[in-house]
Amino acid sequence: MKKNILFFGDPGIDDTLAIIYALLHPNINLVGIVAGYGNVTREQTAKNTYYLLDLANRKDIPVIGGAIRSVVGESGIFYPEIHGEDGLGPIQPPESFAKDLNAFDDIYKIIDKYPDVTIVDVGRNSSLATAFTLDDKSMEKVKEIHIMGGAFLVPGNVTPVAEANFHGDPVSTNIVLARGNHVTIAPLNVTNYAIIKPKTIDFIATNMQPPFGALIKPIFDYYFQAYQKLIPGIEGTPLHDVFTLWALMNPKSVQKVTKQVNVVNDNASKGLSIADFRAKPVIQPNIKFQDIILKFNYKAFVEDFTTTLLNHY
Repeated sequence: MKKNILFFGDPGIDDTLAIIYALLHPNINLVGIVAGYGNVTREQTAKNTYYLLDLANRKDIPVIGGAIRSVVGESGIFYPEIHGEDGLGPIQPPESFAKDLNAFDDIYKIIDKYPDVTIVDVGRNSSLATAFTLDDKSMEKVKEIHIMGGAFLVPGNVTPVAEANFHGDPVSTNIVLARGNHVTIAPLNVTNYAIIKPKTIDFIATNMQPPFGALIKPIFDYYFQAYQKLIPGIEGTPLHDVFTLWALMNPKSVQKVTKQVNVVNDNASKGLSIADFRAKPVIQPNIKFQDIILKFNYKAFVEDFTTTLLNHY
């Protein structure tokens, strides 16, 4: 039985690979994409999303306009050195893909249409938090949410202590953690090790069927070159957003712990994700518990990514 997924993201190379993974996975029904700011502006993430769906001939999937900034009004800090000026490395979608976005209320229509829908958010949580703020009754119908973000007792990637998504809008992340049902977090603890090596991408690009075969290698190579500058000696590129979808679809291949999580929102340690990992943690009253993925089967991840993109199920 297919899993209905409403995807929140900010494409972005990593998001793009995650969307391709979702489109090709035989057990995923991608019921909508909410495109918000993050890796690039919302205008550009929307254009990138329409470009991908046009390549896949999936114009039936609604693209919803997400947030253009954080819920406290802060504009995003973009990273062109990692994702390129337009978010797809060397690829520039034609201007014709600057289309009108579906209304934000369509999120609730999708939830009503698919009562078993799972939300996967791999960007800043601004759009998702806004959805809770505008209509928490509708959002209560969502039975599970999977988010990519955070770094627990390990270094961050945009500051010494903070991961980019949680750092970009910690207020929104805390709203999602407080309001969401059955939230699972995929932090840097695991996504940093969800590495795909160039030889795997070369194999996929050589054997992949249209429409994405010509796109995979140039965007991956751009991403890999950026990571080589950030982490000298790294053997491949971590696919944080692909991992989040993969973990959802392969629960037996991951190990989780259940903790109460809070994200710091002050200047000194903005975006720091906190959970009590002591042998006898202190339970905070009236705070929900979330699942945190801390271990995974790397071989299974690489094999499934390859199999999915080659559509060899």
